[in-house]
Amino acid sequence: MKRETLASDLLLLLTAAIWGFAFAAQRVGMEHVGPFTFNGVRFLLGAAALVPVVLRVQSSQGPKQALRPKASPRAYAVGGLLAGCVLFAGASLQQVGLVYTTAGKAGFITGLYVVFVPLLGLFAGQRPGAGAWLGASAATVGMYLLSINESFSMDSINYGDALVLACAVCFALHVLLIGYLAPRLEPVTLSCLQFAWCGALSLITAAAMEDVAWSGIAAAGLPILYGGLLSVGVAYTLQVVAQRKAEPTHAAILLSMESVFAALGGYLFLDEMMSGRAVAGCALMLAGMLASQLRP
Repeated sequence: MKRETLASDLLLLLTAAIWGFAFAAQRVGMEHVGPFTFNGVRFLLGAAALVPVVLRVQSSQGPKQALRPKASPRAYAVGGLLAGCVLFAGASLQQVGLVYTTAGKAGFITGLYVVFVPLLGLFAGQRPGAGAWLGASAATVGMYLLSINESFSMDSINYGDALVLACAVCFALHVLLIGYLAPRLEPVTLSCLQFAWCGALSLITAAAMEDVAWSGIAAAGLPILYGGLLSVGVAYTLQVVAQRKAEPTHAAILLSMESVFAALGGYLFLDEMMSGRAVAGCALMLAGMLASQLRP
């Protein structure tokens, strides 16, 4: 395995860990504010945290500057807007869908973006290898075992399930979109722009649909800080940086490890015990990750 590929894999795995452990923080935060308010504040916080880094990157001089992707301001504006809109759609559909469906179903259906990435990639002319398909299949079965404890059948899909299914499609599109934009745009600047657009759209929606109060935001301060600085500012930026050297389907399988880290976070911080079924699901997801690397 090439050193740069290994570095990208480790960054994607770290991204999945940060996102997975964020579930505990998000559960606490949602007790004080609405979903659009929570998303709006944390994404804008993530964007604000990256502004000094963007300014430093844009003004830096040296040999690395020649390696930076060359793109016009219009390309950054369009790329940031597109990524921000897709990210807003996915995050919003997931949060609203959770109102109408169970967390177990939502976890599995959201995880279907692992399968949607290669399927949608076919329309873009991509041809994932056998390892990618095997890894995606194993990861999907693993997420089923990890997330679903009750009976699951197609006739049980309700309005909330349909919303979360649309969310999974949006996240798959986001993975593919970042895979296209990351090699062409400076990653930190792209991250900052997509966070700003997602946060602004979320707050506009919150102002129209929710009761936005400073007291609620203050009460959810610590979860918002984690969600904004780490889950958004750090993790999404790591995703953009890592996907410059990672194939989209491969990246999706590694990012699907978020579910495993979410289960681990629940065990460590919320005293949630994993059953033998859940452990088997984790093992299958690890097998899927290895399959995508050993047989590209």
